Amino acid sequence: MNIITNNEALREQIRQYKQSGKSIGFVPTMGYLHEGHLSLIEEARKNHDIVVLSIFVNPLQFGPNEDFERYPRDAERDRKLAEHAGVDLLFMPVVDEIYPTGLSVTMLVKERVDVMCGRKREGHFDGVVTVLTKLFHLVQPDSAYFGMKDAQQVAVVEGLVQDYFFPIEIVRVPTIREEDGLAKSSRNVYLSPQERREAPILFKSLQLAKGLVERGHLKRDSIIRKVTELIHDETSGTVDYVEIYSFPQMVPVEPLQGDIIIALAVQFDKARLIDNMIISLGKKESQHV
Repeated sequence: MNIITNNEALREQIRQYKQSGKSIGFVPTMGYLHEGHLSLIEEARKNHDIVVLSIFVNPLQFGPNEDFERYPRDAERDRKLAEHAGVDLLFMPVVDEIYPTGLSVTMLVKERVDVMCGRKREGHFDGVVTVLTKLFHLVQPDSAYFGMKDAQQVAVVEGLVQDYFFPIEIVRVPTIREEDGLAKSSRNVYLSPQERREAPILFKSLQLAKGLVERGHLKRDSIIRKVTELIHDETSGTVDYVEIYSFPQMVPVEPLQGDIIIALAVQFDKARLIDNMIISLGKKESQHV
């Protein structure tokens, strides 16, 4: 595995790959790798000659109440995991390499951000598209891989690539789940034993919503109410939100049609869990639930 820390060396290596006719799959991360990241690498490995993984804790993604310095980092562990997963090139720049000077042009995401988790993270996705624009130019991948656990990020990135004509395929990788359906997350370790037993209800509530939609019940508010009631009745967590939008546009649609996302966030004592499900359907007449 080739480890590179500066832009010029990365450009030269990418140039060599391109000259050799090799396809490139790219997995951008902020490190502290877990099973979700490894699933992205695995998918890229299946489809490309070269897999490039970036590890960069992007300061532009952190808001006033989010501590950039305290974000977990373990470079040596990440290097071992990346090599074992089959990464060909690991790009690990420092902040001054990505942001050597102040930005003379800034990026502002106008759509797909004022819902779900983005509602409380002003400026977060501006930082995401800024760093990805830089990384996409440096790596020049054929495809870039993103996990659907963070579906809102996927929606924003797809908008970026579409709006600015990046010649990159964005590959959606399904959420990795435990056997009982709970979405895998580093936050799960903060659940108490009782909360861990309750947590699979989140996925079951999404399955409830999917079943309702597939049976023709297409009223947003009614489905949201039923999902919220199930979580409230079956867990000790507090529902932060249950929301339904078109995907990836992230706008309300009534009656439900096309591709939609049902997303939720639930606050337990020491862990806030998120989950979502994408459902594809055609135009149908709504029914009362």
